[in-house]
Amino acid sequence: MGGFLLEALQVFGAVASPIAALMVSLNLGRRATGIAMVIFVASSLALIGWGFLSPQAKPIGWQNVVLLVINGIGVWRYLIAPGKRT
Repeated sequence: MGGFLLEALQVFGAVASPIAALMVSLNLGRRATGIAMVIFVASSLALIGWGFLSPQAKPIGWQNVVLLVINGIGVWRYLIAPGKRT
């Protein structure tokens, strides 16, 4: 796999995750938190790709498989689930 793609996945995953964490920590409301969870999903997908395409980064890939499930629950809770939850 091309070095540029691997580096792009790694950098995107590393940059997107703290941005999403900042959005959650600012407590800007349900919609903003839901958008942050979507960013977390994108970050996890990027790091899964990087982790499994890089010979020595498989542990990061597996960690992000678990985080993808957790982030998917967040997307469901904040953006998709019917009714208002607190």
